[in-house]
Amino acid sequence: MTAGQRRRDESVSRRGLLGLTGLGVASAAGAFGMWKAASRESPVTVSGTPTAPPSSPAPTPPPFADRGPWKLGGSVPFVAGRAMLGSYLSLDGMSYRDAVKLRRKQLGRDQRITHVFYAWPDRLPTRIEGMPRKSVPLVSWRGPRYDKILSGDSDDLIAAAARRIRDLDRPVLLRWGWEMNGRWYEWSGFQNGRDPEGYVNCFRHLRKIFDAEGADRVSWVWSPNWNSAPPDAWNRMEAYYPGDKYVDWVGVSGYNLNQESPAVLFDPVYHRYSARKPIMITEVGAKDHGGTSKEDWIKAFAAYVEQRPAIGGVVWFDTDTHDAYTEHWRFDTRAESAAVFRQMAASQRFSG
Repeated sequence: MTAGQRRRDESVSRRGLLGLTGLGVASAAGAFGMWKAASRESPVTVSGTPTAPPSSPAPTPPPFADRGPWKLGGSVPFVAGRAMLGSYLSLDGMSYRDAVKLRRKQLGRDQRITHVFYAWPDRLPTRIEGMPRKSVPLVSWRGPRYDKILSGDSDDLIAAAARRIRDLDRPVLLRWGWEMNGRWYEWSGFQNGRDPEGYVNCFRHLRKIFDAEGADRVSWVWSPNWNSAPPDAWNRMEAYYPGDKYVDWVGVSGYNLNQESPAVLFDPVYHRYSARKPIMITEVGAKDHGGTSKEDWIKAFAAYVEQRPAIGGVVWFDTDTHDAYTEHWRFDTRAESAAVFRQMAASQRFSG
């Protein structure tokens, strides 16, 4: 999430930090959802205020002419005109399995992407309890400081993680070290000597080890925050890009905390990368700013995705259990917002 949406929660125990390994996806996901915390900066662009969306409509990207010999989307292929709709799902007072059942009843469909969070030392999953049969796991894996990877000290840990992911019974989206262009995580450039190149080298190192271990059903998701904090030239998101042959999907996180439009949040990434890679909105939620604002924003978001054909995945931050702040991002806080979300989920565009 953006810097302005973060508050550090110092009360999380070490047991929470380690992800409650072995207790199932509901516990692990809940523990790691709360770790999206840090500074109180306002979400600003380099200019100091949110940028206006481009004056022209989003272009239809070229047919990925420069993608090279690799398969578009990797083991989780991009399907033109279709966006997979999924979520990080954690609802107060409900098990993960029961939350999945509720959403299936409300939407008349299952989520196509199941988003889960793991810490760096956690054992990555070989199975995810309660995940819908046709859902694709999106594993967000926290990172350490760069020197723990680049020194080679973590090679055995990385290789073990690769073997576990290899043993999953389906293709998997792996989002390592997300929002690296913010200052709130220990794998950020800001917390590693202002060194975006170090992040690039870490990302490449992980992928090489996974490939060597035969984890060839992994689609690698590179996922910056929608804006950079600090908004300095050295910290621009493109400085962290590992390169086309290492990235299968380009993701982005963005929330309308200050009533930003979808274009403000996502067009910088879309316009920069959509001609080269499929785009996945890996974290998104709508805050209720009063009146009909929540359902209005969901409608605007659905229209935005409809107009941008390179978006192949959307992952809602569907929770009311996030201890670091008071906003409830689940889509059904209002009957009207639930109805609009259901309409979006039923559309052809989200039938991936």
